[in-house]
Amino acid sequence: MTPRKIAASDILPLAEYSGQRAERRKRISEIKKNRRLEVGPFATFYFESFDTMLHQIHEMLFIEKGGAEQLADELAAYNPLIPTGAELVATVMFEIDDPIRRARVLATLGGVEHKAFIRLGGEVVHGVAEEDQERSRDDGKASSVQFIRFPFTAAQVKAFRGGEGDVVVGFDHANYGHMAVMSAPVREALGKDFA
Repeated sequence: MTPRKIAASDILPLAEYSGQRAERRKRISEIKKNRRLEVGPFATFYFESFDTMLHQIHEMLFIEKGGAEQLADELAAYNPLIPTGAELVATVMFEIDDPIRRARVLATLGGVEHKAFIRLGGEVVHGVAEEDQERSRDDGKASSVQFIRFPFTAAQVKAFRGGEGDVVVGFDHANYGHMAVMSAPVREALGKDFA
């Protein structure tokens, strides 16, 4: 069974991680290849897992070199993004290179974090925005990074894993009504996130 929580004991000492970093980055790149889905012109869903979050914590510690004090903060920030067995969890990024265009588009996407869904056949799994902080401002501007969990029922998990029909990921937002069909390799990889 896939672990659901990263402990301090899972973290390699900085020197050891530094020696393994290139190989670990190559391995995580292979894992992430089947954990992403582009939806519309700007949004990419990066579906998280124990492995992706373990890598993220190692990278944050490597870059910031904050040691044990930093580790507690990283565990608190990233453990909630590991699927608990009956859900999928995605970091959704609105990626727009041009800063002026990015500001203009994000200004029209307030509340988008509450409009994400995954549809399997006739079933719709509505996304639940991570409430760690407000992701849309009072003026209606959305953050370019959203954390969204999709809680599944047992029947929905079975349908997702069963491979019948299409899995569609999208937004039901007035200014971003885009959808994408999940490929079979992504669906197979994400099916392993369920208990």
